[in-house]
Amino acid sequence: MTSSVGGIDPGDEPAEHALLTRGEIEIRGRIMPASNATFYATAALGGQSMEVVYKPVAGERPLWDFPEGTLAEREVAAFAVSQALGWDVVPPTVLRADGPAGVGMVQAWREPDVSQDPVDLVPTRAVPEGYLHVLDAYDGRDREVSLVHEDSDPLRRMAVFDIVVNNADRKGGHVLAMPDGHRHGVDHGLSFHVDHKLRTVLWGWAREPLALEDAAGLRRLLEQLCTADSDLNVLLAELLMADEVAATRTRCELLLRRNRMPAPSGGRPSIPWPAF
Repeated sequence: MTSSVGGIDPGDEPAEHALLTRGEIEIRGRIMPASNATFYATAALGGQSMEVVYKPVAGERPLWDFPEGTLAEREVAAFAVSQALGWDVVPPTVLRADGPAGVGMVQAWREPDVSQDPVDLVPTRAVPEGYLHVLDAYDGRDREVSLVHEDSDPLRRMAVFDIVVNNADRKGGHVLAMPDGHRHGVDHGLSFHVDHKLRTVLWGWAREPLALEDAAGLRRLLEQLCTADSDLNVLLAELLMADEVAATRTRCELLLRRNRMPAPSGGRPSIPWPAF
């Protein structure tokens, strides 16, 4: 979605980058019910403007298992990995020191097509054509339902991306369905932990071999992760701890070596709560 006055085309990367990195941020409202302070805002520069999501570090709730005040940096690191893979999973994301509430993450707004449901709950045994079954459960009215997601290339790449960044919070609502069929993933603050924490609704490809194009993207990423002075490594070193960068490289190597999508281990929760 673009602003009605002075808006830019979301595909105009130079203009988006300038607005994200230098545009004046004005908060328009709070996005609910996010657990951390998350704001809908605009970034304006030189007569142009765009919608953005702004998450200030000051609004992050402390967590027992992630270092305090690091979620914004992890969001930016997730975008960097998305770019290195070449899949455009994460919308453009930067770290700003001059936000209205201080240091925080600023991400380009992407308006989803609400008529599409990449991840959905359907009556049990009624999996739609083109969808994959994840699990069976009961909804709030004690009705039997199945958690399903579409069997599409963009969503499969998102699942691979989540494995690499060790995403602990891939909810259904964190998948944005674009009108053209592309899928964006958002909310990656709970990523890059050194311990295995993958929690996702995208388990439909469990145990399946890696798609050839996905393996190619992983090799592109691994080449950059194994080059000490690559732009990616330099950036990740600024955003993450050294052992977190090393763990990311290890996850990428293991995924390529096994050449197979992982399955839930059963030893810990594999689905985020709530799932949507």
